[in-house]
Formats: sequence, C-alpha cells, structure tokens
Amino acid sequence: MSRLDSMLRRLTAQRDGLNWAVAQISDLAGDVLDMGLGNGRTYDHLREILPNRRIWVMDRVLQCHPSSTPPAEDFLQGEAEPMLEKLAAGNHRIALAHYDFGRGIKADDVAEAARLSPLIAQVMMPGGWLISGQPLVGFEQFSGPDTIAPDRYLFYRA
Repeated sequence: MSRLDSMLRRLTAQRDGLNWAVAQISDLAGDVLDMGLGNGRTYDHLREILPNRRIWVMDRVLQCHPSSTPPAEDFLQGEAEPMLEKLAAGNHRIALAHYDFGRGIKADDVAEAARLSPLIAQVMMPGGWLISGQPLVGFEQFSGPDTIAPDRYLFYRA
C-alpha cells in the first residue's frame, strides 16, 4: 500500500471513528479532549460534529492552520504529562478523547501511549470513550464501526 493510500485509510478511519463515537456519548455530559492538535483538522471536525461541547486541545506547540486554532482557554500547550495533570486538577471530566500523539516511530509511540494511559484515565468520565491510533492500557477495548479495520484505529471505554 502506498503512503498516500495509507494516509487516506487512516484519515477515513479517524473521521468514521469520531462520527461513530459521537453517538456513543450522547448520554454523557462531559467535555471532549483532542490530544495532538497538529494541523487542526481533527479539532475542526470535532467542533463541527460537537458544537455544544467544550473541546480541550493539547499539543507541545501551536502550529495549526489559522482557521483551526482553538480558543486560548481551551488550548493546553506543553508536554502531555503536566497538561493532563492540569486538566485533572481542574476536575474536568472527558466524555470523548482522541489520542493522536506520536512521532511516527512505532515502538516509541506505543511506549508513550502506555506511559500516558494512567494520566488519561484520571480525566476520563466513567463510560467515556477513547479513540486512538496507538494501543492504550487500562481501558476496556471495543470494536468500532464495521467500516474500520481492527488494526487501523482502536476504541476504548473508561
């Protein structure tokens, strides 16, 4: 599979997974967390499909497209550990989290996701959903929509 086809497959899975997850959290009143702003495409999609939810965004640096810049009060800039601790200390509870941290080195990305999983658990509401391109630990894994290959995106419940 070409890198272009792989990227298209990943982005389609990401969109389908997020759309699916919105239905799963309809009875939960918590916030949303996008971990890994990047260019802001996922954040832009989240604010479109969840217009009445507060969407927290975290990343090391703010370098997204200008049209996808989150409000300053919802952007947590810095390393993930202190930002997750800050979110937890504020008693914010997350109904839906999207995990998209990574540098593209699979072993490093998997290790980082495992290391951050306990901190992510601290901000999740009971019954909240997590969608991730990396395996997370300490959460119950579920199958997502049938349109997504099981190895492409992972779905968890807190």
